[in-house]
Amino acid sequence: MAAERLVVIGGDAAGMSAASQARRLKGPDALEIVAFERGHYTSYSACGIPYWVSGDVEARDDLIARTPEEHRERGIDLRMRTEVTELDVAGRRVRALDRESGTTYWTGFDKLVIATGARPVRPALPGMDAAGVHGVQTLDDGQALLDSLDALGPGDRPRRAVVVGAGYIGVEMAEAMLKRGFEVTVLNRGEQPMSTLDADMGRLVHEAMDGLGITTVNGAAVAEILTGPDGRVTEVATDAGTYPADVVVLGIGVEPETGLARAAGLPVGPHGGLLTDLAMRVVGHDDIWAGGDCVEVLDLVAGRTRHIALGTHANKHGQVIGSNVGGGYGTFPGVVGTAVSKVCDLEIARTGLREKDARAVGLRYVTATIESTQRAGYYPGAKPMTVKMIAELRTGRLLGVQIVGREGSAKRVDVAAVALTAGMTVEQMTALDLGYAPPFSPVWDPVLVAARKTVAAVRGAGS
Repeated sequence: MAAERLVVIGGDAAGMSAASQARRLKGPDALEIVAFERGHYTSYSACGIPYWVSGDVEARDDLIARTPEEHRERGIDLRMRTEVTELDVAGRRVRALDRESGTTYWTGFDKLVIATGARPVRPALPGMDAAGVHGVQTLDDGQALLDSLDALGPGDRPRRAVVVGAGYIGVEMAEAMLKRGFEVTVLNRGEQPMSTLDADMGRLVHEAMDGLGITTVNGAAVAEILTGPDGRVTEVATDAGTYPADVVVLGIGVEPETGLARAAGLPVGPHGGLLTDLAMRVVGHDDIWAGGDCVEVLDLVAGRTRHIALGTHANKHGQVIGSNVGGGYGTFPGVVGTAVSKVCDLEIARTGLREKDARAVGLRYVTATIESTQRAGYYPGAKPMTVKMIAELRTGRLLGVQIVGREGSAKRVDVAAVALTAGMTVEQMTALDLGYAPPFSPVWDPVLVAARKTVAAVRGAGS
């Protein structure tokens, strides 16, 4: 009996995790695996790219978990620099383009995994395709940016970088450019940087960035990228003014790369990502799975789907898909929206809903914000941290937590993520048995202090 063929589109976290897990469960005699990757690299940490650009990570290869050769040694027919350009669902086949030779060919499948990832948002504005304007999503993108920086040379004047967008990618790339010796301006359309936080917490990030020497301009919508005679970027024009630039980094965010799936008629959600069931099967298609940055996932707090591009989710998706393809069983129930980041020594974290998210799904809520330190106040190195907590009115169910502080602050959000997943109330959280010693925490951990204050807000609102 001939082996089934699994075709995987995309050679990074979700795709190769799925292929590897399926291979563990089924050998080559039972399952042939063909994987297509349009870039030069596989199984790498896209989240690590800003730290490679900054120089904190020394070499590109440090971000690569498995090379194409290692995947092939495990019995996966991995075809690099090969892009799938068409998906024929009815015919159960894909058309592939070999980017090196220019040849195209069809490959049939019994089972299909779509792991096409996400692409940087690049507004359709004049000059966006100019030399010196870079999105940063793949290792190829990171290498192109570094090559562009090297081409500038040291020069006899300060080099200027403009980062468009002030979300996670934007603030991380602002730090990278600062460490590279650039004068950095961040252009942000929103009220404050880090729109994943409420504006009052985003203001803390803004103040810290100013203190680091990063110029942040809020309420600035980019209108045009201006170029010199050589076609390279020279300035960024906005409705708030024009800013000189030797290099522009797009940190506006990403959107699901689902053009191929859309053209094939596969279902997508309100945020543009593929829709799957708990087993990561594409809705309505028993032999097609999807995972990683190209899908939407269920928000367990809001009860709606959302698009979250994170390597943690992508790897989990791949494990679930590979288990199901390989004859086992796995599910991915959803997320609570946990994310952490930093800009220099400032740590930023959030999980669950922001105030506007709670309003959008019709929840009534209370909030509480506290200031504390990440260690006992008398212990050397104690520095401030701010915790904001959101809870449902009357029930006291935890809805979200945001944290801004110095070293040792961000990962405290994991406590809140577990509480959200468990559906805990803020009153239940006050009794959590968290670790304590002066080098790590005050006797009342800041998350518990915030929970106590939120309990009081819930009770006060109900009186």
